[in-house]
Amino acid sequence: MEAGPTHSCRRVTLGTHAYRAQRHLALGLAALLAACGGGGSGSGSDTAPPQQGGSGGGGGGTGSGSGLPQAQPTTLRDAVRLADQASFGPTEALIEEIRTQGPARWIALQMSAPRSRYTSGGNGAVHQYTGSGSFCDGRGPNCWRDWSSSIPLVWDFYRNAVEKPDQLRQRVAFALQQIVVVSNLEVEGTYGLRNYHNMLLDEAFGNYRNVLRKVALSPVMGDYLDNVNNDKAAPNENFARELLQLFSIGTCQLNADGTLKGGSCQPTYDNETVRAYAYALTGWTYPPGGATPWGCWPRGTNCRYYEGDMVPVEAFHDTQPRTLLSGVSLPAGHTAPQALEAVLDSLMQHPNIAPFIGKQLIQHLVTSNPSPAYVQRVASAFASGRFQGFGNGQRGDLRATVAAILLDPEARNESPGNDFGRLREPAQVMAGVLRALNGRTDGDALGWWWGDTLRQHVFRAPSVFNFYPPDYPVPGTGLVGPAFGIHNANGALQRINYVNYLVNWGGSQPNGSVPDAIGTKVDLSPFDADAEDPARLVDRLSRLALGQALPPQARSQVINAVAAFNPTRDNSHLRNRVKTAAYLVFSAPQYHVIR
Repeated sequence: MEAGPTHSCRRVTLGTHAYRAQRHLALGLAALLAACGGGGSGSGSDTAPPQQGGSGGGGGGTGSGSGLPQAQPTTLRDAVRLADQASFGPTEALIEEIRTQGPARWIALQMSAPRSRYTSGGNGAVHQYTGSGSFCDGRGPNCWRDWSSSIPLVWDFYRNAVEKPDQLRQRVAFALQQIVVVSNLEVEGTYGLRNYHNMLLDEAFGNYRNVLRKVALSPVMGDYLDNVNNDKAAPNENFARELLQLFSIGTCQLNADGTLKGGSCQPTYDNETVRAYAYALTGWTYPPGGATPWGCWPRGTNCRYYEGDMVPVEAFHDTQPRTLLSGVSLPAGHTAPQALEAVLDSLMQHPNIAPFIGKQLIQHLVTSNPSPAYVQRVASAFASGRFQGFGNGQRGDLRATVAAILLDPEARNESPGNDFGRLREPAQVMAGVLRALNGRTDGDALGWWWGDTLRQHVFRAPSVFNFYPPDYPVPGTGLVGPAFGIHNANGALQRINYVNYLVNWGGSQPNGSVPDAIGTKVDLSPFDADAEDPARLVDRLSRLALGQALPPQARSQVINAVAAFNPTRDNSHLRNRVKTAAYLVFSAPQYHVIR
């Protein structure tokens, strides 16, 4: 196994049984989705009552005196599946919480939970410097990291994902940040990136119209896609094009169920439409507050500064009449703010936006290949702004949309078809194994090291098209598997290496240059109590990881590998058994392909 860049490789000797078990499980990781489902009956089966009906136990419409859905206990399997869909991974405490409350009540409580935000890194002073030389002169070797990079956000991202209680907000914001992408590869300014991603956390249960408004007014997005200081004399089309193509309606006309209208791609817009939107979106500059030694350019605009929304500069705004989509038009003499509202009207009224955004959120949270009926039900919730008591009735309501996604019969079905599921993204693997194994992290090892190794260094997407496309095909099938776009044979091995790094290498020690450093480590001691009984230990970890036992053959091999550590006088065999069981269960393809 290949070690990380700051660790020497230490071969872990697991014995013949363990090697065979590891090989058996690892070979399946990159297999087709259909090959990664199913579990054995095993021991420790769950006997809690299943959800009645298809909506996961009453949806959100049946409230208690507090206005919340009533508690309807669910099964272990359903609780683990919801934890995979709506959090960064199950913990034993979270599983019990969902089992007791039921999906609808847990989701409602999550939507009202206090929000965790990004707080690390420098402030706007990096864009207010008017002295000689560089801003970083005399500020130490980590100046760029702390003031210009997204690394402080990586620290906060993984701290929140692993330990914070508002898991659903963190997951929805993570999905949104992969739809309305900005990247530190193109834009520098830690405080601005922090503001942008805090906005997505704030709007995770708001309205998608406001997401689009805040995205359009973000100076970070303005820099990323060239819409800041966009001049009516020669408007840049970058932001207008991606606003249409990626952030709202897509390139092909859709039915309400997400299928192609007429059975083939009929364009939703042409280049003249893009140009009309580019003109409509001219006339915005940075918020006031920035400064440089040379003044601001072009004249009449503000210097680069990311604290707040962009502000209009009417001298740069095109005031000619323009025809937009959805029957919306701009009269002569309109202002930049009026044009922005018209742009938002045209997008939110477009029939594509509900299935286009709804399907992508389903893919990020639940399954890569939702049925047309599933997409249509979610699109209906987006369009109506209501779903079983969730939402305020306004088109684009994300509470209603997210609830519809998570409480849909397909999401809550404990025996899904072979085309159901999704590959767990690298960021979810990194956070999920830590959560399951009582881990803690300051996020430092999960950026430049493991983030780059596993090809998902959060906040540094390679382009506005994200780390992977939503329609990435799974070879040899008619299915798509978006996250397979950054997965290959080496990635499969590196996932296993990551589990090995946590379980057998001991993780990472704190880096003294990281504020509040704690390193990255797991705590396996809670599992020691079951180590005398290999079957009980393996089943406990399997229920935590999968919501059920491993398939019979894999379960037998893992148990044999664990039992191969014979009793010792100092009881060291117990910890070796726990390490082996954890390593093999969380390396299993059944964990990495969520079903």
